Amino acid sequence: MATVKSPLPEQAVKAAGQALQGALVDLIDLSLVAKQAHWNLTGRNFKVVHEHLDEVVALARSGQDDVAERAVAIGVNPDGRSRTVADRTELPQLEAGYLDDDKVVAAVTDTLAQIIGRFRERIAATDEPDPVTQDLLIGITAELEKQHWMFQAQT
Repeated sequence: MATVKSPLPEQAVKAAGQALQGALVDLIDLSLVAKQAHWNLTGRNFKVVHEHLDEVVALARSGQDDVAERAVAIGVNPDGRSRTVADRTELPQLEAGYLDDDKVVAAVTDTLAQIIGRFRERIAATDEPDPVTQDLLIGITAELEKQHWMFQAQT
C-alpha cells in the first residue's frame, strides 16, 4: 500500500493536521446545515435566502475538498465520515420542519461567526508550523467572512 510522506517535520504535521481536520468537520457540517435550511425555508424573502444558502453550500463544499486534499498532501488522512462529523461538530443544529426566513438568516449568521472564530484560531495555530496550510485557511476564512457580512446585513 502506498503512503504519502509529508515534507514537514512531525510537529508541523500534527499542528496542521489538527487544524485541517477541525476545518473539515466545520465545513462539512456547514454544508449540511445550509442545505437543511435551503430545503425547509419559508417566508417573504424565500427566493433570495434560498439562493444565498446555495452560495454557502458551494463555498463549504469547495473548501472541504481543498482542506481534505491539503491534509493528504502533508500525509494526514482526512476523516469526513458522517459519524466523525456528527461526533465532533460544534455547530448548533436547526430545528426540524419548516424554517422562517428571518430565523434562518439569524442562525446562519451565528453559525458563520462561530466557524470564523475557530478558523481564526486555526490560522494562528498554523502560523509557524505550516504557512501553506495557514494560507489555505486564510483564503477560506475570507470567503466565510464575506458570507457572514451578507447574511448579517439581512438581519
